[in-house]
Amino acid sequence: MITVVGSINMDLVVSTDRVPKRGETLIGKNFQTNPGGKGANQAVAAARLGNTTNMVGHVGTDEFGTSLLDNLKEENIETTYVKRKEGPSGIANITVADGDNSIIMIPGANFHWDGNEWEQYEDLIAQSDVLVLQLEIPLEVVEAFAEMANKVGTTTILNPAPAQPLPTSLTRNADFITPNETECKEIFGMGAGEAVSQFPNKLIVTEGEKGAVYHDGTSLVRIPGFPVKALDTTGAGDTFNGALAVAIAEGQDLNKAVSFANAAASFSVQHPGAQSGMPDRKAVLERLDDVK
Repeated sequence: MITVVGSINMDLVVSTDRVPKRGETLIGKNFQTNPGGKGANQAVAAARLGNTTNMVGHVGTDEFGTSLLDNLKEENIETTYVKRKEGPSGIANITVADGDNSIIMIPGANFHWDGNEWEQYEDLIAQSDVLVLQLEIPLEVVEAFAEMANKVGTTTILNPAPAQPLPTSLTRNADFITPNETECKEIFGMGAGEAVSQFPNKLIVTEGEKGAVYHDGTSLVRIPGFPVKALDTTGAGDTFNGALAVAIAEGQDLNKAVSFANAAASFSVQHPGAQSGMPDRKAVLERLDDVK
């Protein structure tokens, strides 16, 4: 069983030919609302791959909150632990232009944690095989869950995004830390090859279609990716982390687990949006078989 603690957002996506200049109004090309948030995305990825998945987080009392809850339920994710907080849900305002995107995230309900609210989830964490965390909720909440998981012996995967300095205690309590190469440089101040050698069998750096790299305590290990024609890389990292959690929960060794996660992530970039391209288990296993 996997438990994901993290953000649940509604993505508001505007497509336009170019970013407007200051004070300028443009006619855009398209507008979509898509369920998102790194926590929810990772839960969807894990659930589609067949693992029992719990989501812990917050949505608002607005219509977005209702839609976000409904989406999680449709993905067969347990939502008992998703609380509705008075006020708006979290949103990400995404502008897509010139083949790139810019994002403004408003945390909303994601940041509404009351006192030591996390303490009520200790039994859930103890029953889970893997806990997945990210950094779109308050850092002190992430630290508290990681410490709790360490106390009860539950494996923790920390996806340190958006990138920010990591407290020593959080780095210590996380069993796996999974930045991309840009986040790795920002957090650890060094490239992937050097950074992973400092955290053997813990730090796994994703490198897009090149795959992922970690250090096994003796040497650098590079797990190749699955090159495909990428349409939209949004959600690729979340797919990787959800799939990694599934593989770790099933007892796969790190080499096979990272390869499984790479294969899952390769599907996500072939479709627009964060969740729409996340694969099921059959598709991932077939892609792995194709390279044997």
